[in-house]
Amino acid sequence: MWPRRYDYGIARACLECFRHVTAPSGHVGSPYPSGLRSVPVAQGAISAPPAALADPPASLARRFGALLVDWLLCVFVSALFADPRRHGWAAPLVLLVAYTFFLGLFAQTPGMRLTRIRCVAREDGGRLGLPRSALRAALLCLLVPALIMRDHRGLHDRAAGSVVLSGHPPRSS
Repeated sequence: MWPRRYDYGIARACLECFRHVTAPSGHVGSPYPSGLRSVPVAQGAISAPPAALADPPASLARRFGALLVDWLLCVFVSALFADPRRHGWAAPLVLLVAYTFFLGLFAQTPGMRLTRIRCVAREDGGRLGLPRSALRAALLCLLVPALIMRDHRGLHDRAAGSVVLSGHPPRSS
């Protein structure tokens, strides 16, 4: 409902702007047809994507390789405090905690670091933060959202507002 009202509000504002604008009086052969003038666009309205998003999306093979490495590490860590064969909850719980911590703070898990990919916020190319990385990790543990992909983004990426890109994060000086 909100986007619909929003679109109509923009259209209504544009129509009102064009209705009240008239051609300059006294000008013969005005360059403005039918009394319309050009409306200045805000300087920041159309901008290039952030430099952090300039890298291409990560391939499915790299993403799967990173997940496999992370899953094996989680199984090894969970074996320290529970038997993974008898307690099936241990490895996914470690995966949830690890993904939340590493993605939220570093934008890469150990598996992503090995496969040279990173997971960043789609809006600005920065880190996801702990709440959004926890949402992404919880959906990843369900596995089904990760299998439904479109435009190199799974449902877990769409829900968290993230994108997985190739390459290491840019170094800050």
